[in-house]
Amino acid sequence: MIKIDDSLQYLKGVGPKKIKKYNSLDLQNVRDLLEYYPRSYDDQSNFKLLYNTVPNEKATFDVLVVGMIENRNIRRNLNIISFLIEDSSGKGIMSFFNMRYLKDKIKPNTRYLVSGKVGRFRGQIQLTNPEFEIKSNENSIGNIKAIYPLTKGVTNNEITKLIDQVINLNLFDEVIPEELINKYGLMEKNEAIKNIHKPTNRRNYLLARNRLVFEEFLIFQLAIFLMKKDDDVSKGVSLKVDNRIFDFIDSLPFELTKGQDKVLKEIFDDLSSEKRMNRLLQGDVGSGKTIIAIIAMYLSYLNGYQSTIMAPTEILARQHLESFRELLEPLGVNIELLVGSTTKRNKERILEELKDGSIHILIGTHALIEDNVEFKNLGLNVTDEQHRFGVRQRQNLNTKEKDAHTLVMSATPIPRTLALILYGDLSISTIDTMPPNRKAIETIAINNTMLNRALNFIRQELLKGRQAYIICPLIEESEVLDLNSAQEVYENLSLDQFKDFQIELLHGKMSAKEKSEVMERFEKSETKLIVSTTVIEVGVNVPNASIILIYNAERFGLAQLHQLRGRVGRGEHQSYCILYNESKSEISWQRMKVMTESTDGFYIANKDLELRGSGDIFGTRQSGIMNLKLADLSRDINILKYAQLEAKNILNKNIKLSEKEYENIKEAVRNNFKVEYTILN
Repeated sequence: MIKIDDSLQYLKGVGPKKIKKYNSLDLQNVRDLLEYYPRSYDDQSNFKLLYNTVPNEKATFDVLVVGMIENRNIRRNLNIISFLIEDSSGKGIMSFFNMRYLKDKIKPNTRYLVSGKVGRFRGQIQLTNPEFEIKSNENSIGNIKAIYPLTKGVTNNEITKLIDQVINLNLFDEVIPEELINKYGLMEKNEAIKNIHKPTNRRNYLLARNRLVFEEFLIFQLAIFLMKKDDDVSKGVSLKVDNRIFDFIDSLPFELTKGQDKVLKEIFDDLSSEKRMNRLLQGDVGSGKTIIAIIAMYLSYLNGYQSTIMAPTEILARQHLESFRELLEPLGVNIELLVGSTTKRNKERILEELKDGSIHILIGTHALIEDNVEFKNLGLNVTDEQHRFGVRQRQNLNTKEKDAHTLVMSATPIPRTLALILYGDLSISTIDTMPPNRKAIETIAINNTMLNRALNFIRQELLKGRQAYIICPLIEESEVLDLNSAQEVYENLSLDQFKDFQIELLHGKMSAKEKSEVMERFEKSETKLIVSTTVIEVGVNVPNASIILIYNAERFGLAQLHQLRGRVGRGEHQSYCILYNESKSEISWQRMKVMTESTDGFYIANKDLELRGSGDIFGTRQSGIMNLKLADLSRDINILKYAQLEAKNILNKNIKLSEKEYENIKEAVRNNFKVEYTILN
């Protein structure tokens, strides 16, 4: 008997080679498979008569194949084979290109179900390369067909056949309390799973989706509120805010903005109280969040406590190391870096000095949350680029010292109403002013007719001594998507427009050491142009870089484009952002218009939510903020609000989720976020 957590190897058709392919899609067991939701659907339930259609309409037909009427070569490597079909409305043609084998497969005088796009040729209905099946009692054509995310070596048909083996076994226990199922008329869990993979009609699909989305949001909101409850009962170290920290602020080579002053006051109030701080600091690109972190961490040092800052990439961590050491090392603060590429010998020394307290500030990446990283007296945790980390990672850093304060920072502006829902466990501070005299980045959007002019403009900037970035969405050329790859663009530009400049390639598949070396040469101005994927998105501060060109800008969310744009405009020179949009769609040019007319990250974030959805605010659906597989914040905001309300109601009734009706949802919260909640024990 198959169980929900059994490996996929128990299923028919899954051998040692195939299991590796499925594992690459994060499909380990039957639960993963059933929660591997379709990315889209091919609705073939629209049955019509041949002559009751309009050109380009997608429809399904019940036809008789009269016989083959054509089988010839049009030119070299191009063959056409055609069949005469008919229904009660008249006769039509069904044609296939380069499928000569169908001559013996499609049988004359046999009824077929055929699905495809309708065309007309010389007044007659024509279907080109349609799907087809002999009509029977077990047809798949004519239904709503699920389309899944795939990888090389895994077909949609294979995923469908695996799901068919387990979809009717009713393997899920009900997670949502019965009271809420009745209150909202929610579909039962196993029924919802069946209808999300094999919807019998649009209504059942929507009922299934809404039920599963509600469950995702309810689990997430319970997790957030439980964290908040944990924080409410947790005492924090009380830091003394005195003249020493204000003297340090006065000694800075620049004056803080009103926005920075405001958030510092909020942070100081938290740090000096007896309650543990748990605060989100958000601000636009270049608004000055890093100096706020430096000041807060220096205050921790002045009070005899250690502090740490976790960054999502080694590039950003090393950038922080330079900034922190420049301002704090002359004051006696010992600052170290712990990242994946840290040598074993150096790591052992750092861990020892961290434990004995001689390291005051530790900067690092995910390496900071390893079990062997122990502090003598940690007072403050800072997490940079919060949207890159999940709830679990944030909590793992917090558990290094129960009394330590937490500050999480994000340069991805989030609409406040959304932030209050996503970060229900955090107080929110926003830097809403920019440093004075900062030149606005001129942004233009171009199509393929203007690309050469744009490249020539970049060349002129390089001749003036400036530097530039060119961003591409892929590393290597894709057989699936017609997009510009970083590798292809790098090779073409190296041989053509920029052959007399030092140009380098940067992408996420390079080792941390290789990436750091590329960036170091760029920072020293040895390299004039970097062709990169979005690995360049955060943590790069090169004042001499004055221009960024983004290929396939239509593929990025607005918030991500705004982040990328922030890589320039950091020095005294006028800076430029060129958005190369190859799409002809109206919505893509609306999005480009938002970027060219505004540099306000919060306005752009709101537009991103309105035009494309929440996934783009955070980069991807699996950005780590929420374990969302199906829900979309822009589409499902109302369901989220109801889930938030019910999560509050549940915890008001039973904060420990100890009653029998909450057993399954309590386990789901723990399993989804792998966090141990003090209040549940």
